[in-house]
Amino acid sequence: QVQLVESGGGLVQAGGSLTLSCAASGLTFSDYAMGWFRQGPGKERDFVAAISRSGVTTQFARSVKGRFNISRVNTKNTVYLQMNSLKFEDTAVYYCAAGPLCGSHYYGVDDEYDYWGQGTQVTVSS
Repeated sequence: QVQLVESGGGLVQAGGSLTLSCAASGLTFSDYAMGWFRQGPGKERDFVAAISRSGVTTQFARSVKGRFNISRVNTKNTVYLQMNSLKFEDTAVYYCAAGPLCGSHYYGVDDEYDYWGQGTQVTVSS
């Protein structure tokens, strides 16, 4: 049984930083690209960031590029999202996802991910 569990969400002031973690189990972690998506209240789920299976390639949404970083430690079956210079509009439930993506590919299509975590709430106060 595959399970993705996010943690690290909470309340933070604008301009602050927060790091989310997603621990995976029940799958060969290194066989999957990992992505982060978010959904704010009354909004559609949007792509945030993704990282390739090896960790060599990363992709970011325009709205977070330069502020967020994604990383993974395959020996720990964990992917991270480091969020800096947080803005009020970053407020959302953040989800991690795993998908069998590889090579030169756009990693921001949620339908291409097979497994999803339950989400963790990030609230940024202005």
